[in-house]
Amino acid sequence: MNFTKTTEQSSKYEHLEKMSVQELLFNMNQEDKTVPLAVEKALPQIATLVTQIVAKMKLGGRLFYIGAGTSGRLGILDASECPPTFGVPAEMVNGIIAGGDKAIRKAVENAEDDAKQAWVDLQAHQINENDVVIGIAASGTTPYVIGGLQACNDKNIITGCITCNQGSPLSLTAKFPIEVVVGPEFVTGSSRMKAGTAQKLVLNMISTTAMIQLGKVKGNKMVDMQLSNIKLVDRGVKMIMGEIPVSYEVAAKLLEKYGSVRKAVDNYSGQ
Repeated sequence: MNFTKTTEQSSKYEHLEKMSVQELLFNMNQEDKTVPLAVEKALPQIATLVTQIVAKMKLGGRLFYIGAGTSGRLGILDASECPPTFGVPAEMVNGIIAGGDKAIRKAVENAEDDAKQAWVDLQAHQINENDVVIGIAASGTTPYVIGGLQACNDKNIITGCITCNQGSPLSLTAKFPIEVVVGPEFVTGSSRMKAGTAQKLVLNMISTTAMIQLGKVKGNKMVDMQLSNIKLVDRGVKMIMGEIPVSYEVAAKLLEKYGSVRKAVDNYSGQ
């Protein structure tokens, strides 16, 4: 299939090794500024996929990200942040990377080239028709990701993708593709740069919007967050103070008693 991998086209910046530190930083920053504008163009695609995710989650479904390398790591990052931020079960949003957990820190040779392994990895989670699977690949050509989505399509499981090339094999495979075309990278082919930034922005949008739609945020506050350290407990106390007329000490006691900002506020009697 012929399509243009814009992320792998030669950068307009030549002879990077001859640039000063200031020039390198300035030029990278100039390129980075273009990423949010590229994401903006994909907002309709993002909205369509999020709507599907919310509908499935309301039926008890889960969200899965699959990817290789940087893309896989970004999916794992987003998934791992959902439980502490929104108080949801760890299995509600899942990140799967080609090569398994050891690939989070070190590259696993040829793992991304196995077109059948993603489905094997998904089956370990008892994947079913209530779930949604999003493939993440900057190039849109990763066999691990494409093969995983193809298998899901065959099983009537909703599929989406996040890619940075238009008309890629991955986009054509996903039922609900998201294409954020960021163009050539500052360092040619280094898709951890603009492409990685774009993927992170989209992942933030997907998970945060879904959780808000599911009622996991009140006002603009993380009322269901896990109180896993002193900083978050203090934040929770102040959230309670912002919702009901109590002192810091009373709010702290309410939080300790009920275990979450939401429950503390909902159960406050006003006495």
